[in-house]
Amino acid sequence: MSAKHPIIAVTGSSGAGTTSVMRTFEQIVRRDNISAGFIEGDSFHRYNRAEMKQRLASAIERGD
Repeated sequence: MSAKHPIIAVTGSSGAGTTSVMRTFEQIVRRDNISAGFIEGDSFHRYNRAEMKQRLASAIERGD
């Protein structure tokens, strides 16, 4: 990682609090007057919640 241009990645499942952690980082960099860019990727899911629930039920039925 570059000391001059560090990159911080926060990952986790939906509902795990990753957005809350990102908001905390936003407050820290704003407080310290640091210029930062944020990229949020919550919308990049292969399946929506209903589809995932259906796929999970199907997998359980198959014994997977």
